[in-house]
Amino acid sequence: MKLPRSLTGDDLVHALRRMGYTPTRQTGSHIRLTTLAPSEHHVTIPRHIPLRVGTLAAILADIANHAGLSRDDLLQRLFA
Repeated sequence: MKLPRSLTGDDLVHALRRMGYTPTRQTGSHIRLTTLAPSEHHVTIPRHIPLRVGTLAAILADIANHAGLSRDDLLQRLFA
């Protein structure tokens, strides 16, 4: 599955909330999300419009690695 090109930071935060991430703090235009399943994990999402493809790819790779999923499986869960 291709990475979405017009995804905003807020859209990604909303999608990650459905996976169990919750916002823990915001500093300026960056939101930090935390999950405790299966272990504690933090990720910082910039509230940019749109997110750059490289930034999005790095964030998704970090989340997929933590969840034990491939990037395509993670994209299916988030955006399908």
